[in-house]
Amino acid sequence: MQGEYECFFFAADWHALTTHYDDPAQLAAHTHDMVVDWLAAGVDPQKATLFVQSQVPAHAELHLLLSMITPLGWLERVPTYKDQQEKLKEKDLATYGFLGYPLLQSADILVYRASRVPVGADQVAHVEITREVARRFNHIYGREPGFAQKVEEAIARLGKKPARVYVDSRKAWQERGEVAALEAARALVQQNGNIAGADRERLLGDLEGGGKVILPEPQAMLTPASKMPGLDGQKMSKSYGNTITLREEPADVDAKVRRMPTDPARVRRTDAGEPARCPVWQLHEIYSGDDVRAWVQSGCRSAGIGCLECKQPVIDAINAELAPMRERAQHFASRPAEVRAILDAGREKARAVAEATMVEVRQAMGLS
Repeated sequence: MQGEYECFFFAADWHALTTHYDDPAQLAAHTHDMVVDWLAAGVDPQKATLFVQSQVPAHAELHLLLSMITPLGWLERVPTYKDQQEKLKEKDLATYGFLGYPLLQSADILVYRASRVPVGADQVAHVEITREVARRFNHIYGREPGFAQKVEEAIARLGKKPARVYVDSRKAWQERGEVAALEAARALVQQNGNIAGADRERLLGDLEGGGKVILPEPQAMLTPASKMPGLDGQKMSKSYGNTITLREEPADVDAKVRRMPTDPARVRRTDAGEPARCPVWQLHEIYSGDDVRAWVQSGCRSAGIGCLECKQPVIDAINAELAPMRERAQHFASRPAEVRAILDAGREKARAVAEATMVEVRQAMGLS
């Protein structure tokens, strides 16, 4: 993505406190390790902006302001809210921070006016609530004084022919509901080099029949493997203790995968199994090619292969993927000053972009 888009990647240390507020001793070290992992995995600070969430106060300010307009029920219905409360019963999660973390996520996204958000399948609901929050904010605060007149002036600045196309497309969408016309008008506005950012947002808001789009609605981006399974078949999560880390030693990968539970019906080596019931199969779906997956399907169901045999290709594939990451991680782990310099530069860029958003947000809410 960093070659295609302007990317902002941050270590979410405030989010870590929503479930580990009572044990912050390792927070700074974990934050540093996460950034090293990203660099080892190939995130390039020359192409992407890396920073630490808590070093950009605009995240917290926007979170606070969005909390003024966000209905409580929206947060209570987020699927992961009750799910994590159930799975993390040993923790006291009856806090506003835990209830409100999806709104903090929304602020994280909206403060950079992000158009796309790379997430796992379990986070799609969080992007959707972000869209709802942005829509509500724009509906409440997007009607600036003289909006209609400013829209007409912005249309004129498009140029004679683009202005005519915009007006015709707007009519086709608003009067006849032609989706193709809406998409054409959006593309025209987004690609036009004659107008400033504020005019672009006014025109996009005008298309929807609303006001100025102060906070654009983002879209979720999913990879083919949008849910990484953990060692127990649940989602891989440090909170669940079922992870393989990006710098895991080969022997530890081997040991962890070998201990993974398999199809409970295979009590003996000679018992036939069903891959769909086995957590290891979920890793095969990510790491193995068609030939290996066919071998697993046939061998498991016929008891032609044992569970340890089945696990070996996964072990080999994971170690092959992690080997170059471990090597690059050694470079950055031994150069903490270099990592700090990367984060310092990222912090300054992130602050500038976030502050530009907050200027408009404060103005819209009467706080300027």
